[in-house]
Amino acid sequence: MNQPSPPPPRSSPWLDSPGPATPLAATLREAAATLPASAEKAQAERVLATLQPLRADPEVMAAAALHLWPALRAAVPAAALAASPRLPPLLEGLAAADQVRALHHQRQGKGSAEGLRRLLLALVRDLRAVLVLLAIQLVRLRDAASLPADERLALAELTADIYAPLANRLGIWQLKWELEDLAFRWTQPETYQRIARLLDEKRGDRERFIEDAKRRMREALADAGIAADVAGRPKHIYSIWKKMQRKGVPFSELYDIRAVRVLVDDIPACYAALGLVHQLWPSIPGEFDDYIAHPKGNDYRSLHTAVIGPGERTLEVQIRTHQMHEHAELGVAAHWRYKEGGGADASFERKVAWMRQLLEARDEGEEALLAGFSTELVEDRVYALTPRGEVIDLPRGATVLDFAYAVHTEVGHRCRGAKVNGRIVPLDHAPATGDRVEILTAKASEPRRDWLLASNGFLATGRARDKVRAWFHRIDRTRNLQAGRELLEKELRKVAMMQADLAPVLAKFKFESLDDLHLALALGDLGPSQVSRTLHDHAQALKAPAGPSPLLSRKPQAAPSKAPFTVEGVGNLLSQIARCCQPVPGDPIVGYLTRGRGVSIHRSGCASVQRLLARQPDRLLPVEWGRASASSYEVDITLRAFDRKWLLKDLTNVIAQMSVNILGVQSRVDEAAGMAELRIAVRVADFGQLSDLLGRLNAVPGVQEARRIG
Repeated sequence: MNQPSPPPPRSSPWLDSPGPATPLAATLREAAATLPASAEKAQAERVLATLQPLRADPEVMAAAALHLWPALRAAVPAAALAASPRLPPLLEGLAAADQVRALHHQRQGKGSAEGLRRLLLALVRDLRAVLVLLAIQLVRLRDAASLPADERLALAELTADIYAPLANRLGIWQLKWELEDLAFRWTQPETYQRIARLLDEKRGDRERFIEDAKRRMREALADAGIAADVAGRPKHIYSIWKKMQRKGVPFSELYDIRAVRVLVDDIPACYAALGLVHQLWPSIPGEFDDYIAHPKGNDYRSLHTAVIGPGERTLEVQIRTHQMHEHAELGVAAHWRYKEGGGADASFERKVAWMRQLLEARDEGEEALLAGFSTELVEDRVYALTPRGEVIDLPRGATVLDFAYAVHTEVGHRCRGAKVNGRIVPLDHAPATGDRVEILTAKASEPRRDWLLASNGFLATGRARDKVRAWFHRIDRTRNLQAGRELLEKELRKVAMMQADLAPVLAKFKFESLDDLHLALALGDLGPSQVSRTLHDHAQALKAPAGPSPLLSRKPQAAPSKAPFTVEGVGNLLSQIARCCQPVPGDPIVGYLTRGRGVSIHRSGCASVQRLLARQPDRLLPVEWGRASASSYEVDITLRAFDRKWLLKDLTNVIAQMSVNILGVQSRVDEAAGMAELRIAVRVADFGQLSDLLGRLNAVPGVQEARRIG
């Protein structure tokens, strides 16, 4: 029977490794010698024996022993474990596998296997833990015959979905073929037995055939003066079945059940080696592919040929350069993507590639490689979970609303709230890897237009914003125009610019009419804060002094002032911000000469200064904002909202997140109407921060209006 058999364990597997002995390894050996035999110890020894051929370092071996044998962990002094700072991340990674196993058991459907693989790598901080997890899974599979049928099937499905593909991607062939074969044996026992019978030779016979073919090929290459590495192995049962499924051919038409790979230094040597192979054995017509002259779409390059090898048995030969082989193993043409299909993810593949280099690095450069993990592999993806345990892949910084749209467009349209790990969160909450997110939905699909405003922070992904825009595009033009008009009026009202001329906005954004502006606002192509900021920038440009005429003498400049604004022609004059309108940098301003308190600085449209100037116009002084503005300005904000629990907490949290200081709060509640009115004094850096703050306050649930006073 063609069944994989485990290699015999070495006599003393405890923490033996190719590297130098470490104090931790010695401590663990001593502690292990004092503990009685147990099932945990026996399993740990089998896992360590599996790790030895892979040349796992002492820390990896120690983590495997401590994870599998709790009694050993309890017997080791805490100081000994603390002396190895890279051990805790390894142990945390091994523990994270339990979460993935539980999610796999809960999952519904087959679509989440790739997401679970990504989640596993995201939870594992030290990627060497994956090597231990693969060895543990293999040992458990070898012992699966003694398990109940349902447990054995669950173990085999977990292996097929998660661990065998990871071993394949990492190129750990010593584990990959056995994981795949054993999982296949228990998930599809009848098919496994049928293919095993079709292989009319034992695995040992096939291995001897491969060794004979490799020996003849090496001799021929050496006689021709071609430097080459020749490797090969018999094709295992699962791989044979996959190829039969992919090509849709019976077993008798497979020519690569046995395969040999030849690695040479350059392209001319590839074709020279091909000629030698065809001199050794007759080729099979129609089974030659030149992927060097005609690379695959993923830039995979190699020569493939099939021949009638020793004993009239078919043999596939692959020939490529070392550089091509490295690209095929680590680059976009990696063999695992050709085998398994699926799209590319640069961050995920970079992590897998670095993991593979770590597994293969056995020289003085390994420490540098490990040190680079913290910078090279900064995870830029988040893997959150649905209530059913499915994994949703999001970019870092994505919100629960992005999560809703990633689950399904209709779920996003109907989203009205979310829970993360059972706790209600706002829609701009960013979940972390491993968080379980539940989306609270309404019956009707009705996205909100303020989801499209970047300043509100509801959506971080372009894909989700496009879905919201598409929904509003389907609404009739009249409704969109009205919605855009209301958004604009609300923005201008909150920044006290209702009388502003919108011509500069139309010119800057190349709109032909106000209707075009309103439509852009309604569909999220333009943000209201962009409009108000453009108006302020235009007002500033109008007030900027023109350059002096070369025919006129320049007026003496006033001495530098510490004030954030200057009064034309006057230096060192006492000035102050008016409390009635509280202008901030970017606002059009005027000065009013008071009696005994210097110049009071007002916004140009301030009603108070207009009344004063109507009576005494000679007290008007031209002023402008200086080049170096002050660090902060006081502004009063008025806010109306439905009275509810935690309202003030939510408002102050928003203000704190904007790094804005609160100077004072006054509130009044109309119990009959259920409304709360608040006046909040804050200190902002400039108009831009004020505009963003007002936008975020307006987005707080229950807030009807938040605007600047004046």
